[in-house]
Amino acid sequence: MKGSRGMKTKQSDEDSPWKEILARYFSEFLAFFFPEAHTAIAWERGYVFLDKELQKVVRDAKLGKRLVDKLVRVNTRDGAEAWVLVHIEVQGQADAEFPRRMYVYNYRLFDRYDRRVASLAVLTDNQPHWRPSAFGYELWGCRVGLEFPVVKLLDFKDDWATLESNPNPFAIVVMAHLQTHATRRRPNERLQSKLALVRMLYQRGYEKQDILELFRFIDWVLVLPEELETAFVQGVIEYEETAKMPYVTSVERVGIKKGIQQGIQQGIQQGELNTLREALIEVLIARFRELPSSLIAAISAIADPVVLKNLLKLGITTPSPEVFEKSLQANVQRERSEESH
Repeated sequence: MKGSRGMKTKQSDEDSPWKEILARYFSEFLAFFFPEAHTAIAWERGYVFLDKELQKVVRDAKLGKRLVDKLVRVNTRDGAEAWVLVHIEVQGQADAEFPRRMYVYNYRLFDRYDRRVASLAVLTDNQPHWRPSAFGYELWGCRVGLEFPVVKLLDFKDDWATLESNPNPFAIVVMAHLQTHATRRRPNERLQSKLALVRMLYQRGYEKQDILELFRFIDWVLVLPEELETAFVQGVIEYEETAKMPYVTSVERVGIKKGIQQGIQQGIQQGELNTLREALIEVLIARFRELPSSLIAAISAIADPVVLKNLLKLGITTPSPEVFEKSLQANVQRERSEESH
């Protein structure tokens, strides 16, 4: 979406950092949202994600709108079974079909694996009264159904102090989501909230990789308009210099300072596209040393400064050149689609 008025849209569900953050912090996720399940799992025996298997089992079910779904094989402490399944849904908006989908997923997984299945849901929407927690029906004395525990992120909004003092990474996740709703159509407030959450990452003493993972999540949900994006980047750079912890911006001094500050602050002109392209390539080389020629060619072909700016930020936290190239293609396709409408 071109121009600098209003908030940019979120990335697509397929790009949702919920996937990465849930995979990285699965134990912390259950400890924060579903402590009963967390206590019952024998964590020392490990766990296995079965996302591909989940898609095979439910591939012809109506999916609806959701941020992410996960299937995990875990071992319990009670010894009743060698292993059981945990099915997790993170639902981004109210959907009348959601409880039915939870029921369908549960019985199909039980039928496929002949194991107990715990279906758990996290609701990130902004409708306080939408709280589905069961599906079922009765016919001529036959009764079937499913009840499942639900966590509503909006319920945390009156307990901000507890979130700030909780070291669990999902306290940051919840605060970021709450601020997304609270600062809608208030971009200046969103800028300050986003900077405050990033500063909190350092103040909590997280490891560098944890800071990078959570920074990516915050950046995804708290989208800023173009005119405030530079102020955000500059604020992060200044804080890291003060804190002497250049984690997020360690390569921004090569890339974003060279590209965004020279480009956006001076007004990006067509002739400065090369500066942005070079900055992006330097960022990626600083992180990965070598880049495939196809990726360099794809970057060189981009003629949209907005896309290049978005990719500069993505280059800071992307885990590999292959993942970055996939995101690059998605950004370019999204921009072309918006231009055609």
